[in-house]
Amino acid sequence: MLSERLQILVSPEQKRRLESEAAAQGTSVGGVIRAAVDARYTRAPRAQRIAAVEAIAAMQAEVPEDPAGLERIMNAGRLAEASRGVDAPRS
Repeated sequence: MLSERLQILVSPEQKRRLESEAAAQGTSVGGVIRAAVDARYTRAPRAQRIAAVEAIAAMQAEVPEDPAGLERIMNAGRLAEASRGVDAPRS
């Protein structure tokens, strides 16, 4: 239940962006702000964070010597994702 009230001042541009995002999400500006606060300030449980660190540490990845090598690896990954029908974000 929502019971605490906050009052904040934002710039006209920030207000415009918040209103635009709220409209896109079909929610209120307050809803956008609450979701942003939860996303930024809610920590995953300790066990979940440790598991993520362990999974990253266990990864074995090719480390390229030069930028062209990195580009080749990225392109190979994009091709593999495209063949599986996954839309990969472009950098």
